[in-house]
Amino acid sequence: MKNINFEKIGYRIAVWGVALVLLWIGVFKFTPTEAKAIEPLVISSFLMNWLYKILSLQAVSNLIGALEIITAVCLLLHFVWKKAGIFGGVLSSLTFLVTISFLFTTPNVFNTVDGVPITDFFILKDVMALGISIMVLGKSISK
Repeated sequence: MKNINFEKIGYRIAVWGVALVLLWIGVFKFTPTEAKAIEPLVISSFLMNWLYKILSLQAVSNLIGALEIITAVCLLLHFVWKKAGIFGGVLSSLTFLVTISFLFTTPNVFNTVDGVPITDFFILKDVMALGISIMVLGKSISK
């Protein structure tokens, strides 16, 4: 057990997990179902709502999906290519900062159930993903 590097294993699993989520959701963004599903989040965001003024609903979703796929690939490449890690770390950090901002820009995102305040919990996972993204950026800069 003393020769097992649990920190390295945990880091690799975390990065692969974030990349998998970004890749999978990024591919799904190319469907009309996901394009419609993200519309309330994007349209309520002062950071992103302007996109609908220049692109169609599906084109906005496709653009976001393409960026998520590129980000996922860069996160995975960071294990062997420092510059990809810097790019992936920056892109993923920005991605998750924007998605976390949806908690504050989307109407009716907070509710109360049985006296407990709740929110759209799928967004809360992005707090962990932001931390992992910053770790990738830090490791890539220090290589």
